[in-house]
Amino acid sequence: MKRPRSLRLRTVLPLAATALAGATAAGYAWTRGEAAPAEASFTLAAGGDVLIHPEITEQARKDAQEAGRPGPDFAAVMAGIAPVVRGADLAVCHMETVLADPKGPFLGYRKFSVPPQIARTLKDIGYDTCSTASNHALDHGPEGVRRTLDTLDAAGLRHTGSARSAQEADTPNILDVKGVKVAQLSYAYGFNDTELPRDKPWLANTIDVARMARDEKRARAAGAEVVFASVHWGREGHNEASGTQLALARRIARETGIDLVVGHHAHVVQPFEKVSGRWVAYGLGNQVARHAEPLGITEEGVMGRFTFTKRQGRWSVTDARYVPTLVELEPRIRVVDLGAALRRDDLTAGQRARYRTAYERTRGIVLNRGAEADGLRPLE
Repeated sequence: MKRPRSLRLRTVLPLAATALAGATAAGYAWTRGEAAPAEASFTLAAGGDVLIHPEITEQARKDAQEAGRPGPDFAAVMAGIAPVVRGADLAVCHMETVLADPKGPFLGYRKFSVPPQIARTLKDIGYDTCSTASNHALDHGPEGVRRTLDTLDAAGLRHTGSARSAQEADTPNILDVKGVKVAQLSYAYGFNDTELPRDKPWLANTIDVARMARDEKRARAAGAEVVFASVHWGREGHNEASGTQLALARRIARETGIDLVVGHHAHVVQPFEKVSGRWVAYGLGNQVARHAEPLGITEEGVMGRFTFTKRQGRWSVTDARYVPTLVELEPRIRVVDLGAALRRDDLTAGQRARYRTAYERTRGIVLNRGAEADGLRPLE
């Protein structure tokens, strides 16, 4: 990322001549020809659902066996997006499912329990923090939540959205990003057919705008300068944001000070939109998953990369980019950065056609609520 030029100030004597030359009332002026002031900034990259179906686990086993390493090993599956993840100052993942013990059992839909090795891979490719509030967060009750968060801790990944105690639930997840305090919030619409235990209502967060406003204020009181929310919402398999999503996005913008919203759950790409001056990515699709249906669109995902800049004492997104991705299923399951892949000259005709179709479809979806006019561009 190009950095602004460095800040240089020069003290100027309060003479009439300097006043005529444009000195400020404070006695400071820019010297002609000197560099413009540097603006504090950082980048945040967010990815879609990490949903390890049995087919993904089997691929990771095969990769480990071929490499002569203990498995499953998800490194090769995820390597294609590592440059985008590592290129951000803060990288955010969405851990949709419960993590199992290292030896399993590993389970797929409907009560997921997936290999904990995925957490280490997410850290290795550059992720810093994960949201954990999802409709599968309570698939294995309080013990599943504890095991998942313990595993993320062991991997060095921060997390928010579910908790092992009331105290943890009330403690904001604040990260230091280039000296800037950035808080992550996380909420889900519900937990399938599982209810929150009456004696543990703090186990996972549900969407409630009033609560989101309180959590945002708590994070600010704890020192956060920027607050973003990961929200698990919408309709599975629908590329268009639902009426509920649209209404919630407007309420969040109107009733909270949250600076950015990134969405999950639909398992397909949904639009980006600027709502009352704040970016909302309604659905980032799947980062890695293997749905049986609908094939095609559930392999397609998108990453968002947002540059936050501090101007006149206020942080806001000053640059928004998107990165179309694809979970390639054959010959091996691999997550592909489509923009980077399409610049290669070693693709087969079939690969190039599939990549181009996915890229253009993703582009059309993310821009269909006017995001291009508000400055959203692909990350080149």
